[in-house]
Amino acid sequence: MPPSTGLVADPSPAPRPERRVHEGRYVRLEPLDPEIHTSELFAAGSGDDARNRIWDYLPYGPFGAEAELRTHLTAQAAGDDPLFFTIRPHGAGRAAGVASLMRIEPAHRSIEIGHIWLGPDLQRTAAATEALFLLIAHAIDDLGNRRMEWKCNAANAASRAAACRLGFRHEGVFYQHNIVKGHNRDTAWFSILDHEWPAIRANFETWLDPANFDGDGRQRQSLGELNQALTDSIAYGAGS
Repeated sequence: MPPSTGLVADPSPAPRPERRVHEGRYVRLEPLDPEIHTSELFAAGSGDDARNRIWDYLPYGPFGAEAELRTHLTAQAAGDDPLFFTIRPHGAGRAAGVASLMRIEPAHRSIEIGHIWLGPDLQRTAAATEALFLLIAHAIDDLGNRRMEWKCNAANAASRAAACRLGFRHEGVFYQHNIVKGHNRDTAWFSILDHEWPAIRANFETWLDPANFDGDGRQRQSLGELNQALTDSIAYGAGS
């Protein structure tokens, strides 16, 4: 990470994200609408142990009844920070997860991606990766944010690994940061900065290219390995 250079070239506020559809090759992100999405999301995130585990590190859930989830989604959809989107893989016919843009600070050009939950059928798919890529790219490329954040429970090994795979750099841990569902939460912080993003974006585009998958849908190159190589080159000054 480069040292601070003092003055920011463009200190004007970043635009706020809007409720709009984001369309990709594998997935469509739709602004959360409880009337449209409750039944689909209840099926994606409720029922068996795999679906109930989605909620282990979130401050809400699991939901035992569709009406309970509808009440929760109605409250989420009413605000604009966090701004919630549902994740609908092409060909699936239904929404299978949720993500949001949150802690939106236009004056500082800083934004976070969070409140992410993915149904078991969506996990470890190109659609899931592309959904998060679309939100990150929108935040940095379209809105001009300087800093993209990812925060998670420090005990959530899967979320920490996901952040690194997506190109986020670990910055540290805030200890005894929150109390969630009666339990202590230490929070791990990760970031992508605007000057880091072009190389990370290129890795996403390489990974998401259909040529990166064989006839059975298996990846030829790993996104995590692509981004790890990038992180190592930055950390050790390779090529400088």
